Amino acid sequence: MSAIAGIYHLNKQPVSSEASSGMMDNLSQFPADDVSIWQKENVFLGCHAQWITPESVGEVLPYYNPERQLAITADAIIDNRAELFESLQVDKAKRKGMPDSQLILLAYCKWGEDAPKYLIGDFAFMIWDEREQKLFGARDPSGYRTLYYYLNQSDFAFCTTIEPLLELPFTRKKLNEAWLAEFLAISGMIDTVDARMTPYLGLEQIPPFHSFSLVKGEIELKKYGSFYPKEALKLDSNEAYVAAFQEVYQRAVNDRLRTYRNVGSQLSGGLDSGSVVGFAVKELKKNDKMLYTFSYVPPSDFVDYTPRHQFPNERPAVKQTVEYVGGIDDYYADFEGRSSFTEIDTYLDVMEMPYKFLENSFWLSGMFEKAQEKDVGILLNGDRGNFTVSWGTPIDHYAVLLKKFKWIRFYQELKSYSEKLGAARSYLFPVIAKTAFPFHKRKTAGTKLINSEFADKIGVFQKLKEHGIDDSGWFGTPNIYQQRRILFEDILPWNAGNTLDCKLSLRYSLWKRDPTNDIRVVRFCLSLPEEQYTQNGLDRALIRRSTAKILPDSIRLNQRTRGVQAADWIHRMIPDWDSFVNEAKKLTMDPSFLAFINGELLAKAIAKAEEGPQQEYRGFDYSLLMRCLIVNRFITKNF
Repeated sequence: MSAIAGIYHLNKQPVSSEASSGMMDNLSQFPADDVSIWQKENVFLGCHAQWITPESVGEVLPYYNPERQLAITADAIIDNRAELFESLQVDKAKRKGMPDSQLILLAYCKWGEDAPKYLIGDFAFMIWDEREQKLFGARDPSGYRTLYYYLNQSDFAFCTTIEPLLELPFTRKKLNEAWLAEFLAISGMIDTVDARMTPYLGLEQIPPFHSFSLVKGEIELKKYGSFYPKEALKLDSNEAYVAAFQEVYQRAVNDRLRTYRNVGSQLSGGLDSGSVVGFAVKELKKNDKMLYTFSYVPPSDFVDYTPRHQFPNERPAVKQTVEYVGGIDDYYADFEGRSSFTEIDTYLDVMEMPYKFLENSFWLSGMFEKAQEKDVGILLNGDRGNFTVSWGTPIDHYAVLLKKFKWIRFYQELKSYSEKLGAARSYLFPVIAKTAFPFHKRKTAGTKLINSEFADKIGVFQKLKEHGIDDSGWFGTPNIYQQRRILFEDILPWNAGNTLDCKLSLRYSLWKRDPTNDIRVVRFCLSLPEEQYTQNGLDRALIRRSTAKILPDSIRLNQRTRGVQAADWIHRMIPDWDSFVNEAKKLTMDPSFLAFINGELLAKAIAKAEEGPQQEYRGFDYSLLMRCLIVNRFITKNF
């Protein structure tokens, strides 16, 4: 619940007060309940603390244990406290008020560098082991808390944010072209395949799911676990799978309700956030606590252009969930006057790097603002649900059945699915067949945002190929199951989005937490047979069956319509459209920027934008121009 910082001089020189105070002063832009430092000769640790959990109130951070000669500074909420208390044999009289940082320290005392394997929660921490003359730290599996570092022959420094490191006298600010090349070459929402890199040369970060040790000037980064379980789960019945899922999911939700302040949640009209809210209210009602929900809706002058199976205004569906679940104080915000264009500079300040989630940017930070007004300490969400609790894509599953010649089952499932979806089998079958037997390779010529000479100079596509991404900038395999494994095991794609959540949490002094990405939930979901996710014509079958009597059937069993986020993002930019196009035009006259960007593709996108904003055209060109503006503003501001 903090921003943490530290300096370690490997040459034994004492840390200067100018350097340590400079780092802490930079963090003063964020609200804090306490600011403390610990320093001993050539080691300095700092903590800019925000109190979220009851145990964090008055917590001493950094904390030094003179008996064990260990010091820790931590930005952490640990969820498996009960199991750790038992494993570490903590006196029962000391458990209730023990802060999470001391639990981490006790875990290190028992398990050493294996300690992160036993921690469940959102965390980044650093421990100074005086006896071993070693710095040891770790970052949680999904990277919900950030931790950047810099190292040269004599100096090491780390921090939750980037700016304090760049202001140290022994660092320098230089563009990391390898980071930029990956950012531009990858066409999807992933920023880079190498989570260690940052946009600043020489400045790196501990990747998610990694521990870190520094001894005698040598760094070792080690992945300490895996999302995928060692064994598949086999139970006797559908009911047994549902009961097991409900147990692990309820535990994940309950563990994220630990705050002395109010609990809030983002809420859409779908299953993921709806299930989080349903399970949360079930527990909160036991203590007569209200859940505060926050939902985004389009502005009143937005004209819906989306097809019938989509609905951009999710308020009616949200209301159904609110009224059915009860115990909810619901709030709806349209964030009038904000757009993806007007928010660029704000997000560059928050992220400290370029970003790709531009279509949703105008409401993501707005949720934090509204939650802060309600004194929310924990803001729940279901961001990762599509890959875990609500996994289940019939088209891909049926394609597998087709390839394996399981004709009877294929026919039964297709018949049931077409009835529930309201789509003819004659329409669905060609789609399934194409998925099962893809014949055509994607056309990539002329669609790459990155300048080809720059790409060749960096060798970026060769590197991406090693991670399963082809010249199109996306996965070479069309197999969604292989893509899922790559995402969880290799690329760590949640890093960019969770970086945003971490830095927004600092700005608004509240934590965004996602039970659908709890590692216990993830491992459970990845252990299940695919039939649990797609059966009897139901897509996302597990979560639909598991939320019976928790969500209304109108939401739980709806397969015909779906909410669509940010359908109004172009509508919102209309007042600034000329400014948007003119700024993009200036990029075509900047040779230093064109050294990174495909100029021909940029010119085509500008020509499309000059035709005027077309809401129904939510495609490649507008997003491409926005990405260019974001990257250019970042480079212009910082280098």
